[in-house]
Amino acid sequence: MEIQNSVALVTGANRGLGRHLAQQLLDRGAAKVYAAVRNTDSVDLPGVVPVRLDLTDPESVTKAAELAADTTLLINNAGISTGVGLIDGDLAKIELEMRTHYFGTLGVTRAFAPVIAGNGGGAVLNVLSVLSWVHLPHVGGYSAAKAAALAMTNVVRTELAPSRIDVIALHVGYMDTDMAAHVDPSGKIDPALVAGLALDGIEKRALEVVADDTSRNVRAALSGELDSLYPGLPYPA
Repeated sequence: MEIQNSVALVTGANRGLGRHLAQQLLDRGAAKVYAAVRNTDSVDLPGVVPVRLDLTDPESVTKAAELAADTTLLINNAGISTGVGLIDGDLAKIELEMRTHYFGTLGVTRAFAPVIAGNGGGAVLNVLSVLSWVHLPHVGGYSAAKAAALAMTNVVRTELAPSRIDVIALHVGYMDTDMAAHVDPSGKIDPALVAGLALDGIEKRALEVVADDTSRNVRAALSGELDSLYPGLPYPA
């Protein structure tokens, strides 16, 4: 789809990748950009329309879809990272990861799909992760939730095709954002670059956008043996 003259809603648009996506949508000529966030006072980007939306609150999702009824492009960007493991981690945090990245993203997509279809079609971009493909113990809750979000993305892509709605998966490793503040800067990619690649992918009607070398290397390794992704396994007898 064309970005110019589109009406976009970006979740988590107050900072990080979401803010870059909102800014670049404006720069590319979007007619309107809704910045969907839990606290509208946190939105400081000129030109956007703040909208309250909490992924874990179905009522706020429904109200956002009613307010932003002219949306043609949905970008599911909002997320969290609790750094919780699966075996001995806090189960409430694991459930929060799944409610946010899987059920939350699905709920927003379900709410906006008929809106976009009623406006003649458009696109949905789901911000996923390299951890949708490779799953690590120190971020077990996040990995499992992003893997579920990838499966959901692949399913709704087919379900929404008859409604003329493209569904694009964005995969990226660490970005230079608050969520990855603990990571060595040399291992992070500029979120402004990722935003540009994502919007290019939307315009090209790509099925997926693989935004960095880390994600490309893991994507290529998926057809190989598992020990290439999980070195040191199985443990010596």
